[in-house]
Amino acid sequence: MICSADIINLKSNILDKIGQKIIVKGSLGRNKSFEKEATIDKVYSNLFTVKYNEGARNATYSYTDILTRTVEVQVLNSDNTYCPLIPPLEQVTKKRVKI
Repeated sequence: MICSADIINLKSNILDKIGQKIIVKGSLGRNKSFEKEATIDKVYSNLFTVKYNEGARNATYSYTDILTRTVEVQVLNSDNTYCPLIPPLEQVTKKRVKI
């Protein structure tokens, strides 16, 4: 469940990264996905905009898109490596119980 504190923390995190290069990954449906390089352009109360490097196109994403993992954003660090904006989910292994 997403709480307002998660959104506020993510918004301030994105606000600190305005102008940084990112990689945006998402799904287009029917086993199609996209991965594009962009820069964080502006931050608003409910969404943020990114400017794609290819062409002069802009896109908007909401903070809930990131928190629900509809869109994955990776930020370029100072050592030229990309790291996720929010940490990946831990995979939980299910154990079968024999009765």
